[in-house]
Amino acid sequence: MAEEQARFLALVHEHRRIVHRIAGLYATDPDDRKDLEQETLLQAWRGWPMFRGDAKFSTWLYRIALNTALSWTRRSRIVQRMGDREVPEPGDASPIAHADERQRLHAAMLLLPETDRALLALHLDGFDHNEIAGMLGLTANNVGVKLHRIKARLTEILKPL
Repeated sequence: MAEEQARFLALVHEHRRIVHRIAGLYATDPDDRKDLEQETLLQAWRGWPMFRGDAKFSTWLYRIALNTALSWTRRSRIVQRMGDREVPEPGDASPIAHADERQRLHAAMLLLPETDRALLALHLDGFDHNEIAGMLGLTANNVGVKLHRIKARLTEILKPL
């Protein structure tokens, strides 16, 4: 068991950027981001006994991170409806108006639908269309079309006022 735990921890450490990036796309508050990262790692640890190595560890971890983030986002929406927190609405340029380029891009990505953020995160991490298609249950052509539309949407969001 200790050997498996050490192997898991080594792989998570090697691919920690995946968890951090996905959490950053779905949680804007630093405390929420840390909570989401911890929840993702907990889910990965729970799923570790089922990891057979059919896919790369990074692919497996991405799926867990995305599924955890999407579930977390759904739960957060319930809280938002109750008035605990405000989120920027699409078309509201105020969160990105005076930020530097990286912050502007990140804020613009937060305005995208959840699935678009997931697809874009995978693309930005260097996964090709076929790999993304396999992870998200799409065709490679559909991934290409969606990426084109996402880029056009980001261009529109980031257009100077």
